[in-house]
Amino acid sequence: MKTRIIMAAMLLVATAATAQSDDPVIMKINGEAVPRSEFEYSYNKNNTDGVIDKKTVEEYVDLFVNYKLKVQAAMKARLDTIQSLKKEYEQYRDQQIRPAMVTDEDIERKAREIYDATQHRIDSGGGLVRPAHILIRMGQQASQQEQDAAKHRIDSIYQVLMQGADFAETARKHSNDNSARNGGDLGWIEKGYTVPEFEETIYSLKPGEMSKPFTTQYGWHIVKLMEKRMFFPYDSMRTDIIRYIGQRGIRDQIVRQKIGDIAKATGKTEEQILAEKREEMVAADSDLKYLIQEYHDGVLAIELTQRNVWEKAQNDKEGLAQFFKKNKKNYQWEAPRFKGIAYRTRYAQDVKAVQKALKGVSFDKWAQVLRETFNNDSILRIRVEKGYFKKGDNAIVDRNVFKKDTTITELKDYPNVAVFGKLLKAPKEMEDVKGQVVNDYSEYLMERWVADLRKDALIEVDKKVLATVNKH
Repeated sequence: MKTRIIMAAMLLVATAATAQSDDPVIMKINGEAVPRSEFEYSYNKNNTDGVIDKKTVEEYVDLFVNYKLKVQAAMKARLDTIQSLKKEYEQYRDQQIRPAMVTDEDIERKAREIYDATQHRIDSGGGLVRPAHILIRMGQQASQQEQDAAKHRIDSIYQVLMQGADFAETARKHSNDNSARNGGDLGWIEKGYTVPEFEETIYSLKPGEMSKPFTTQYGWHIVKLMEKRMFFPYDSMRTDIIRYIGQRGIRDQIVRQKIGDIAKATGKTEEQILAEKREEMVAADSDLKYLIQEYHDGVLAIELTQRNVWEKAQNDKEGLAQFFKKNKKNYQWEAPRFKGIAYRTRYAQDVKAVQKALKGVSFDKWAQVLRETFNNDSILRIRVEKGYFKKGDNAIVDRNVFKKDTTITELKDYPNVAVFGKLLKAPKEMEDVKGQVVNDYSEYLMERWVADLRKDALIEVDKKVLATVNKH
């Protein structure tokens, strides 16, 4: 007995050692172990052949560590308890699992069910028919003269057909319907497909038989029944039905039904059923495991980055101003730019009126002032393009500011062309290059934040395991 216990313990240790060697810990970040498989998944996904700035394994370590530190900081801030983020993650997670609840047998069973219902409906209604027709259109408000003309024409066509003319060729020459190019062939149809008068006539014919002229709301028809049959066999329809199931969201219906059946049989909740399926799937597929984890961690990291970096970069006016002042030499233009508007006016007097309205107004409010002053009713008095223009950006600015010989395309009803603003050799204030400043300030805040995260972090990387990435 004692020997069996010792042997079992040795086997357990050996099994654990084998598992460890199969997926060793590649690093620890603040005590949190990262298996090699997780690092490999992240590295391989972000360094495919198409990536411009492809990293070596060693170069990727710092990026990976920075990302994991952000996730840890987000968890520490309890962002994982925010209901909106939890819901977003759970929806994504379940989207990866729910389709796997459906087996090929489930799809086949549903396809059969759809086929049987369709077959019963069609066959009990008289089967399928393939008619060809000739249509002489006649509007519902047609005059008596137009009605008489249409009747005369259809009667003439009917007489030609009765004398042995080919139906398809006659349809191509005389029918007013799109089917004329196909010799009037309408393809296979079932009851309920068309208007009652047309349907009644079709189903009263035998294959090869032709009707006399008759009317519907569309005009005068002559119909020939080409074929008649019961519904097609299952094997010929199966591929189309499977495609239909995928396109119409029926697969989701099957999932809901199957989960409901399992819940009814076992007493488990939908969450429990999906959790069990998820455990089964991630145990067999580490890529799926890390895909789900990646989304969870990404949602948290993005939210914390939004708070610590992007929102601050947009809203920290004092910080932006100081950053611009300190780095002003970095914001230069290769060539002068015109800061202002190029505009067209409906009335000549509005050329000077625009300039008067903008005098003393800050640049960021120009659009609002112009809209409220000149375009606040149904008649638009001016057309305006506002911005920072370099040579070649706008023909009006090119001619009036940069004195370039260029042609200005005329705009109907707006004959008067002008500009208002000033030519800048270099940016004078932050607003002149705000987009670039915000972007650079974001990078600065990101670098500072990551440095703070790394300052007190305990990071241990196993160089031996790192050397085995994608080589085991």
